[in-house]
Amino acid sequence: MNLTKKVLVAVTILCSSLSVNAKQISSYWSYQSYLEEFPHQELLTQAFDEVVRSESVPISTANDDSVTISVVYPGEQVSDYWRRNIKAFELRLKELNINYELVQVFTRPNADTRQQSISLNNALNNNTDYLIFTLDTSRHKKFIEHVLHTSKTKLILQNITTPVKGWKDKQPFFYVGFDHETGTLALAEYFKSVLPQSSEYSVLYFSQGYISDLRGDTFINEMSSKGGYTLNSSFYTKATKFSGYTTTKLMLEKDPGIKLLYACSTDVALGAADALKELGRTDIKINGWGGGSAELKAIEKGELNVTVMRMNDDTGVAMAEAIKWDLEGKATPTVYSGSFELVTSEDSQDKVERLKQYAFRYSDR
Repeated sequence: MNLTKKVLVAVTILCSSLSVNAKQISSYWSYQSYLEEFPHQELLTQAFDEVVRSESVPISTANDDSVTISVVYPGEQVSDYWRRNIKAFELRLKELNINYELVQVFTRPNADTRQQSISLNNALNNNTDYLIFTLDTSRHKKFIEHVLHTSKTKLILQNITTPVKGWKDKQPFFYVGFDHETGTLALAEYFKSVLPQSSEYSVLYFSQGYISDLRGDTFINEMSSKGGYTLNSSFYTKATKFSGYTTTKLMLEKDPGIKLLYACSTDVALGAADALKELGRTDIKINGWGGGSAELKAIEKGELNVTVMRMNDDTGVAMAEAIKWDLEGKATPTVYSGSFELVTSEDSQDKVERLKQYAFRYSDR
């Protein structure tokens, strides 16, 4: 298949999936709409946020028997979010004096499905107390529904802050992450402030699924519908650095005149940045998504223009505190989102270092 046909096929697949994606997103509450729909949850979440940001207070009840925790994460990425998350989680658990046993498995996003299935089933067969997983694909959703209806294991869903409407009162124990829509809108506002209206742009999605829908489609809607910018092309990737690199080259063959390349994840952004550097396209702006160590280094070197930086360890701390509240018999919030800060290539190193001190307060130990 020649290059032109490859481009046309990719764009056709994307366009045919947009209506499906819109339907998928409507099956979730947004983070803010969920809190507005259930005011008692908003109050719980506000109180919980204060605890996450504060120094640890040890558990108030006896925890003689270890709680068992299983973690199955797509942590085999350049992004260090997942590994930092687990380190912060364990250090906070220890500060809280919670006795625990942890089994963790890191897999590749959009891959290693067999290993992932084996690890998840092992956790259920061993009657783990808490299972920390994610929700990005329909396959993930089916497994979660199975757990909700057949197991006493409590599910913590990481990297998702939009409760599923169809699960109604049978929700997972805890949704936790950094709200994809909030972070995406911050990036859109930044680009609208630095690019002339009607500028052309392209989007590099993650692999097909929830993350691409929230980070990619939200950005397109904000820029095209509300900002007057022109979307030239969009491509799904394999969620890897190499696919970000190769897809960028393909994209620029078709659309050499774009002024912005919006990337939906760290690995994809860094691969795209390598392609732009190789092609000498310093005129094209590009973002990161998440603000982990690799992205911050790329921004310092001028290879990325901006990122939305997660206050990374918030979510590891939040998971530990949710388990503590549960063991103490307290009502826990259903959903929690950590906070963001926008970081640009114009920001001082002092500012970035201050943000890192808080964001990585546990995971840099």
